Amino acid sequence: NSPLAESTILGVACGLAAYGKRPVFELQFIDFIYPGFNQLVTNISNLRWRSFGNWTCPAVIYAPYGAYLPGGSLWHSQANESALAHYPGLNVVIPSTPADAAGLLWTAMHGEDPVIFLIPKHLLWAEHEYTAPIQAVPLGRARQCTNGSDVTVVAWGNTIEKSLEAIAKIDNEISVELLDLRSIVPWDKTAVEDSVHKTRRLVVVQEDTENCSVGQMIISHVTSTPELWNELVSPPILVSKANVMIGYNPIYEYAALPDVERIITAIRRSVATKQERAVAAANVDRGRAAPEPEPVQSAPAPTATADIRKRRLQSITVPVMGEGIRSAKIVSLLKKPGDAVALDDELCEVETDKAVYPIQSSFAGTMGEWKTKVGDTVEIGQELGTLFADETPLADQVQAAAEVSADRKTVEATVPAAEADNRVRHARRYSIEPALSPTITRKLSRVIPANLQIDARWDAIQEAREAAKKKDGKNAPSPSVMIAWCVVRAMEKHAPFRRLMLEDDQIVQNDDFDLGIAVALDDDRLATAVITNANKKNWPEFVKTYNETVVATRGGRIDAMNAPVVITSLGAFGVKAGAPIVVPPSVGTLFIGTAHRQLIRNKNTNENAEVITVSLTFDHRVVNGGGAAAFINEIKNQIEGFRIPSEKMRAESARKG
Repeated sequence: NSPLAESTILGVACGLAAYGKRPVFELQFIDFIYPGFNQLVTNISNLRWRSFGNWTCPAVIYAPYGAYLPGGSLWHSQANESALAHYPGLNVVIPSTPADAAGLLWTAMHGEDPVIFLIPKHLLWAEHEYTAPIQAVPLGRARQCTNGSDVTVVAWGNTIEKSLEAIAKIDNEISVELLDLRSIVPWDKTAVEDSVHKTRRLVVVQEDTENCSVGQMIISHVTSTPELWNELVSPPILVSKANVMIGYNPIYEYAALPDVERIITAIRRSVATKQERAVAAANVDRGRAAPEPEPVQSAPAPTATADIRKRRLQSITVPVMGEGIRSAKIVSLLKKPGDAVALDDELCEVETDKAVYPIQSSFAGTMGEWKTKVGDTVEIGQELGTLFADETPLADQVQAAAEVSADRKTVEATVPAAEADNRVRHARRYSIEPALSPTITRKLSRVIPANLQIDARWDAIQEAREAAKKKDGKNAPSPSVMIAWCVVRAMEKHAPFRRLMLEDDQIVQNDDFDLGIAVALDDDRLATAVITNANKKNWPEFVKTYNETVVATRGGRIDAMNAPVVITSLGAFGVKAGAPIVVPPSVGTLFIGTAHRQLIRNKNTNENAEVITVSLTFDHRVVNGGGAAAFINEIKNQIEGFRIPSEKMRAESARKG
């Protein structure tokens, strides 16, 4: 939980390294390094040089890097490697496999110089099994991925995966030798020189921007080495992101980055080209076709016939909703088969880790069939249903225009028509998402919130925790579980907090009820773990279910939210109190603050005691202030009188149940 202040992170890393430690510090994304750039280039990179070797800075700065996981855009998807490689004194590592990542990290942690360790974030979602022990990997030593004789391809990071896919599609047509640099500072000049000497051709594939890039540096080195220059039979080619930004829209992201078809085109062009020395020069493939496009005859304008009004069966699919989101749960189906659908109508709603999203229609037409139901968990790209479109969709018009554009010729060759349709539709629907979805905002607009706070002594929970640790060690129940147990007991005594506020503003009350636990995920995402039938569980069952549910939610499981009360806390950040929001169908949200000492009234004297502040936000449509005050006071009493339930207490509770 280090603060997200990059200048502080890098400054502390420099200080610890200079003091003799070997810090490994993480930046959330490499895109965020620039607030700490002064520490990096004026302190970390040159400490050994300016101290004549008397001081070293063996720090490892680790950060997710790169794109190919749509939705990250400017601050989550840049490479920025060339800027980092520019400064003497910094090593820059970019692995492409988990084994290399582990081996290179071991080497980086045992060196004497600072290392920028860039992990392609796409790799974080990959799963690989290794049976052999992980070996240390030296910096500056490339890995030969494939052996070949016709052309050398040099890549690193995400572009290794793309290059391997390209080689697989080429099959035996061309013999390709693929080198994975693994580190760009230092980089393996010898391996590249030996390979180019053998194949006499070079293609470099990089994810970073073309301008002043590592790929250009490699090509410059090869063409300025007389022995290699005399051997080359084809000018080197750079396949690179052009000097453009990474867009939020997935179709913009994929269009900007090197892809399989562009790599294949570059390899074939390298093998097919043999130029005289007078005109040989490094070519750059920026996703633009080099030759002038042949004249294309325009198709005749469509006539106002039934063809335009022709009903086309279109699939409704789960769109890309941001990087790292792989699945969602269907929470409502808003259209029935046969319903009329207008452009941008909401068809259904899905819930992800953080919010509820409406899925809108990219077509006007008639609803076909649903191939899913409420409560189903669906994957990104999965078909949800069908729709009969009344006219040619906008995506088809965009694609048709792109097909006759010379500037888009190479990119269009890489994207199948159906996939292009989906990307256009998905990206147009989901550009920049607010922190709260429109659906949640709509639900909040009907809530009449009120907030109460009360302090509860921490002694009983602390004593119970210490006793449990002596008995159960690391398996002892946490204070969070104990507080959740207290809340359930209070809910049993106060019926208004067993109620749910439904979509039609109907209020229902249940004897058996769920309890929600807010769970913080990476990247400031939130999810709710739901303990079903919380009141029916005895103490061991409750502890086991609580722990398993929280772990499953952190792992990506999405639970249906029908909990009358949700518990949330920022105690780990030292936050003493807060005023949480309450989102229907819940009627209350409890914020549990961090334990702290303060003066409290004890009969006729003031006493310094450790307390927590319990904050309750409740929906005034369901319960009034008196009922809420009684409920929060009961929680206080439960916390202050908490004892881990004994076997006798459990048996009595079971008989009452």
